[in-house]
Amino acid sequence: MHLYSENLAIEIANYYRNLSLGHGVIPKVFTLVNAEGDQYLFFIDDLRMEKQEETQFLSYIVQTYDAVSYARGTLIILGKKQELIEFAVIDRDSSEAIVCSAELTRDMDEKPIGLTEFEKTLVPKGSIVFNGLFDPIKLSDQTIEDYEGLWDEMKSKILHRSMAI
Repeated sequence: MHLYSENLAIEIANYYRNLSLGHGVIPKVFTLVNAEGDQYLFFIDDLRMEKQEETQFLSYIVQTYDAVSYARGTLIILGKKQELIEFAVIDRDSSEAIVCSAELTRDMDEKPIGLTEFEKTLVPKGSIVFNGLFDPIKLSDQTIEDYEGLWDEMKSKILHRSMAI
């Protein structure tokens, strides 16, 4: 497993902790890291796509930026009083994925007030629904052009930084 994958799990846990407790928001996020340590992070909801096209776009981004690992996270509502923030980190060269989850507590006004520590578990990569973003895809020239345009439109909303060691 790449060192970036381990670091990505720590980064996303801290990111969700700060967003949920500091700002009261729990967005669906996607992030990737390439071999040079460049990290790109954005909110999935900003894509405004159907699930299949969203997956195709994420595959395109993972492959275009030659990702070594990527992560996707969201809020999972299990019941009226039980919510989890959960994310998975997928490593290109590992058969296992890192899954992290933490329980979110809300006050009477439904504002987040507590988050347990993220528990990290290694699971078979194949058990993660969105594990196939490294798989080669065939796209039409028009689709590639559309995705490049969308990426350019999103640049102002994308967190880009270097994780290089």
